[in-house]
Amino acid sequence: MADEVKIDGQTFHNRLSSLISAWKADRRSSDALFAGVGSFIVLMGKNEDAGTYQKSNAMHYWLLGYEFPATLMIFTPDALWIVTTVKKAKHLEGLKGGKTPLEILVRGKDPEQNAKHFERCLDLIKTSGKKVGVLAKDTSSGPFIEEWKKAYGDISKDVEEVDIAPALSIAALSVKDETELRNMRDSARASTGIMSELFVEEMSEILDEEKKVTHKQLTDKMDRKLDEPKFFQNLKSKLTSDFDTQQLDWIYGPVVQSGGSYDLKLTAQSDENNLHAGTIIAGLGLRYKSYASMVARTYLVDPNDAQESNYKLLLSVHEAMIKEAREGVAIKDLYNKAMNVIKSFKRPELEKHFVKSAGGGIGLETRDSVLAINAKNARVLKDGMTLYLSSGFTDIENPKPQDKKSKTYSLVITDTIRIRRDQDPAVFTNGAASDTGSVCFFFKDEEEEPQPKKQTKKDPKVGAVAASNITKTKLRAERTTQVDEGAEARRREHQKELAQKKQQEGLATYSEAVGDENGVTQKKFKKFESYKRDNQFPSKVKDLAIVVDEKASTIVLPIMGRPVPFHIQTVKNASKTDEGDFAYLRINFLSPGQGVGRKDDQPFEDPTAHFVRSLTFRSRDVERIDLIAEQITNLKKNAVRREQEKKELEDVVEQDKLVEVRNRKPSRLDTIFVRPAMDGKRISGEVEIHQNGLRYVDHRGSKIDILFSNVKHLFFQPCTHELIVIIHVHLKNPIMIGKKKAKDVQFYREATDMQFDETGNRKRKHRYGDEEEFEQEQEERRRRAQLDKQFKRFAEEIQTAARDEGWGVDIPFRELGFNGVPNRSNVFMQPTADCLVQLTEPPFTVLTLDEIEVAHLERVQFGLKNFDMVFVFKDFHRPPVHINTIPVESLEPVKEWLDSINIAYSEGPLNLNWSTIMKTIITDPHQFFIDGGWSFLAAESDDEGDSEEEEESAFEMSDSELAVSDESSEDESDFDDDASADEGSASDEVSAGEDWDELEKKAKKKDREGGLDDEDSGKKRKR
Repeated sequence: MADEVKIDGQTFHNRLSSLISAWKADRRSSDALFAGVGSFIVLMGKNEDAGTYQKSNAMHYWLLGYEFPATLMIFTPDALWIVTTVKKAKHLEGLKGGKTPLEILVRGKDPEQNAKHFERCLDLIKTSGKKVGVLAKDTSSGPFIEEWKKAYGDISKDVEEVDIAPALSIAALSVKDETELRNMRDSARASTGIMSELFVEEMSEILDEEKKVTHKQLTDKMDRKLDEPKFFQNLKSKLTSDFDTQQLDWIYGPVVQSGGSYDLKLTAQSDENNLHAGTIIAGLGLRYKSYASMVARTYLVDPNDAQESNYKLLLSVHEAMIKEAREGVAIKDLYNKAMNVIKSFKRPELEKHFVKSAGGGIGLETRDSVLAINAKNARVLKDGMTLYLSSGFTDIENPKPQDKKSKTYSLVITDTIRIRRDQDPAVFTNGAASDTGSVCFFFKDEEEEPQPKKQTKKDPKVGAVAASNITKTKLRAERTTQVDEGAEARRREHQKELAQKKQQEGLATYSEAVGDENGVTQKKFKKFESYKRDNQFPSKVKDLAIVVDEKASTIVLPIMGRPVPFHIQTVKNASKTDEGDFAYLRINFLSPGQGVGRKDDQPFEDPTAHFVRSLTFRSRDVERIDLIAEQITNLKKNAVRREQEKKELEDVVEQDKLVEVRNRKPSRLDTIFVRPAMDGKRISGEVEIHQNGLRYVDHRGSKIDILFSNVKHLFFQPCTHELIVIIHVHLKNPIMIGKKKAKDVQFYREATDMQFDETGNRKRKHRYGDEEEFEQEQEERRRRAQLDKQFKRFAEEIQTAARDEGWGVDIPFRELGFNGVPNRSNVFMQPTADCLVQLTEPPFTVLTLDEIEVAHLERVQFGLKNFDMVFVFKDFHRPPVHINTIPVESLEPVKEWLDSINIAYSEGPLNLNWSTIMKTIITDPHQFFIDGGWSFLAAESDDEGDSEEEEESAFEMSDSELAVSDESSEDESDFDDDASADEGSASDEVSAGEDWDELEKKAKKKDREGGLDDEDSGKKRKR
């Protein structure tokens, strides 16, 4: 421990000089503070683990930063004399040479020498003056103290003792420097963290679940938190980065009181009574790096009007005292201000219940009585002073007690503050809320009953299916597929504008040649370390045998008489072969240029170095070679599996802690199922809205927390035309549900009433046929409408609770929906205001429209019954999303929808190779947009349209040419393959008349098409 002691010399000299300067200034004026003392003594006995610091302890910490037991300090205006042991003197020697001289007298084992040191100190006291300052209220013990008292008794009659404690408080300890204030702020944040993030949550859970927990058990749990550094790291009131929980210690409490028995003194302790749901007082104080802070709060459970009114008065009194506390104000004025506020509220009966002392100084001492806040203390506050303000009413009678233990109650609010110049004080403990809304808890409120809704008259002829859902045409051939030429022309013009805008944005965004080499993000070389020291090798390596160390994921191979470790990540595979009496084990290692494939891009630190590709070992022990080969294979499989799991969970984030609603019951939605299901089991539960997120709790107690800050989209899908009603949450970052990650969490309830017993209905005995069926349909419609209303209201409550996050409830537009296959099954896709979603069948699809760059419609050809749609995202590294097999009847509505939301789209007859296209774009986005950007998607359909127009115009040229064309078409009908080939050659002949520049442009377009065959692109559609 001695080696760890390091005294800050600069701090020591600065503080000693300021103390001596204040002393000299007081002597030059009126000696009002130091009372004319010529010297003063600070005496420390043996080290005692006391609950509070005395002035002597405080002076040691203030000057040295440590306690030096069995040490005598004598202060004079000219020097500081210290008598201490040899070990302590070594640490003090480095402090010599400052502005104020330091003299050290070292005690040893020689009694005569020790007595001479005391005699020298006594001479120093006598020569300094008749008045000597002492700490009259400090109590110390031990052999050192007894020896000093015996020596000091010889001159005690010749000197006048003066209590120097008030002077040291004012001149040294009360005004804090920036380092001291920083320690006090950290102490206060830790205190408020335990109060607001531990005690309030524990108390609420106990009361909500009606548990029987004693005050002592609750405070013991708070006490144990000091041994959990992780708790303080996760506090919302962020502590400094170098915060050390080892330097935290209790100076007050923790104390919890309830049930009519209250003690507002600092000596109060928690009893063995159970926590009572009424008036609950909690107080605690922590010391960090020797500097203390204190906080106390009163929590009211189901208070009556009188209790709530009295607390509001106390809060006004407390806030008035804080506002009054500033530099230059006398301490008694704070207390008088409190009494004036009570009188101004015309509550004279509460004056006698107000505390006689409303706090005091705090810092190195838990309570500095020199700065006690009462009606008589005339000391003036200064900038940098720190106080704890404790406003309270004791033993108030409750006019309407809720039970026997609520007949009397007390109220208290305690905060630690710092006095500032010309402004309100800084409240260090404001992290623990004290407003009425935060401290009043209501558990007995009845839930508001829903108002009966007006029954609207409905046509009895209409059945369960809405009339608007009945189509007039049932056959696909009868449905219109004619294109609205006017709408098509309008869309074309708008799409040209959007395409031009996209091109300009692309050039502006990728103004410089930036991209990934070869279109993929380059992997980084990873170093794997098997062992840091030789003694970590397995003991079996001494036998120079092959050792598979699963713990270190390493294979140790004997090479040239030495054990050589190879990490499993350097091994490609291992194989075993038998030849005669021998078994051969071949171990292949990863090295550059081994083959082609995805694993060939393994990065190496120096690819030009020499690599060992394989090692072969021979043995007669066939079984052992079999075992080793199997161990290596399993080790490699486990390593690959761990890497895959790690990669899969890379984007999973650990959410902040959910802040539960404590002063009221949270809004709930019960009988709810969740997807994905926890542990793969379908169990109902309830969803709750808390301060910063949602919590789903099933009947087993399993929880899913979703913070509002992690929500990207919130959807409500009614049960119209569906079997379930849905509230769907799409997250920014995935979370873990059970053992799997999920980016979509869905809360739903089935719209059909499974508990409805149709055969047991009493009405069935009297009514039959259509009348009964009609009533069942009416009842189902009513139940579905009520369910939609309930879920929509809950979704709107979620939006209100998360109003600061910038997102709202999004509802799908079913009338704009279309069928498609985004994954494996054919589902109904529905646009919303911000997204394109499919929420009914997992896996869910949620595409944010703002993230889409362009859309491309594939397989748009005459005669095909379906087409595909591809969405390319603005983030080119993100793979495009395909929605396949969309009915051709939805082509025009889809185009109209894309155009209405300003998404540029194009169409073509073939499916493109998008992986190759995106790889080309990522390689050099700048060059991609210089070459025309997305215009190559429209080029295919435009060229085809031009060729069709040319063919149509050719038919109008002359009858003879028309006849020739008819003959050629008849020939083509006999030989389809030859006809397509001739058609391709015909196109070549037409292009022969073009110049080289035009041909080069066309070639570039074809190069960008990535994945299209030249032969396929040359073919034309036949009508």
